[in-house]
Amino acid sequence: MRFSTKTTALFLSSLLLISCSGNKGAKEYLSDAGKAYQEGNYSLAKLKIDSIKILYPKSFDEINAGFELMQVIRMAENRRNIVYCDSMLREKYTELNGMLTRFDYIRDERYQEFGDYYPKSYPYQSSLNQNSIRSGVREKGVLFIESILSGSAIKHNKVKVSTRDGNFAETLAVSSDGLNYRFNTLDKSYEIVRYSGNSENGIASFIYTFRDQPVSLQFIGNRTITVTMTPAAKKGVSDSFELSTLLLDIEQLKLEKEKSEALIRYLESKKE
Repeated sequence: MRFSTKTTALFLSSLLLISCSGNKGAKEYLSDAGKAYQEGNYSLAKLKIDSIKILYPKSFDEINAGFELMQVIRMAENRRNIVYCDSMLREKYTELNGMLTRFDYIRDERYQEFGDYYPKSYPYQSSLNQNSIRSGVREKGVLFIESILSGSAIKHNKVKVSTRDGNFAETLAVSSDGLNYRFNTLDKSYEIVRYSGNSENGIASFIYTFRDQPVSLQFIGNRTITVTMTPAAKKGVSDSFELSTLLLDIEQLKLEKEKSEALIRYLESKKE
């Protein structure tokens, strides 16, 4: 049996029958729970149901009716959550369609199941020509930062960004192969370190916050080299931060919707 509108109406009617007998206090709590449910106040309805078991442990009819009502409430909560998620997803996807015009999407089908987004404001391919940091966003929303240092071999493994008034953020040190690598061309040496997840440690958020102020960038290794981030570099990181935040919001909404759909299927299976 599924939780249809007709089924719910019949169930609420049965509450009235139960309230005609049994413990007066328990039936009042049950009646209040039914009214709260009808008004869409699911938190209050669940609180009233839980109170019956605590305050009137021998009012078995009301406790059983409360259990049945709790399943109806859980169904309604998850249906409402799905409607909310769908509404928010429509808004987020509209925002995403506009934001993606500021990015290039790159995916190597030989090696990548999902691609990466790179900000057009700070082109990925030309970023090797200057000491700075570049950024990108994985298709599922994970942001990564890469520090690029050329012409100086200091074996840097972390960077620090700071403003003139003393605010700063610093990555964690990265030493893993494939995330911290060095190479040489005929005329220059390069060091590139990638920071993502915990190792990124909030520097993208910092740059985004202070994007309109001068930001110093320090490459920290055997010694420290300091440069000033260009407006283009700050915009690239800021754009990536915005996109990452939006994509992660979308993934979270999709996950919440899937959880609600799974719980609805479970509740319906228990009634069949």
